[in-house]
Amino acid sequence: MILRPVSLDDVPALAKLGRESFVAAFGHLYSASDLNDFLEMVYSDHAVRQEVEGPECIHQVADDGERMLGYVKLRAPSWYAEDSPSDVINPIALGQLYTQPDQTGRGIGAALMEWAIAEARARGHDAIQLSVWSENVAGQRFYQRYGFAKVADIDFYVGEHRDEEFLYELRLGRARRPRRPAKRERRP
Repeated sequence: MILRPVSLDDVPALAKLGRESFVAAFGHLYSASDLNDFLEMVYSDHAVRQEVEGPECIHQVADDGERMLGYVKLRAPSWYAEDSPSDVINPIALGQLYTQPDQTGRGIGAALMEWAIAEARARGHDAIQLSVWSENVAGQRFYQRYGFAKVADIDFYVGEHRDEEFLYELRLGRARRPRRPAKRERRP
């Protein structure tokens, strides 16, 4: 398995993996109409292409040379910054961390999470924020293993359906602020 940045050639596979993973884990919770609207808005080839081309999102792919095994998406600025009661200055959001259903438990998610944490630190973010469904206990345990903790209750909509979600946050330390040139004192 190799980890690599996403390319525009990956868009169809990325969109497909996102759709299939979301439906496998959560599809049973929603009406067909709500689910289809959400999938079109978030996981259509067009929506994924816009994210890949745009400056806000960073995707990292796990690949075995034959197919995409998983991916993670980071977004700055974080969607959740205003929902956080903490004093973070420069958080980044972890929007999706998905693996092929037949690859769960093989370390792909762990490798992607470790990459995401290192990438967030390297970019100077002071926290990673993510939303996890309140009843997704396995997901919560996974995030807790990396030091994430619940900081707020939030809502997540799939079409007209409202899910109760938890906002999790991993504190990374002080955010780096852009450096300003030092003022030079004039000597008489």
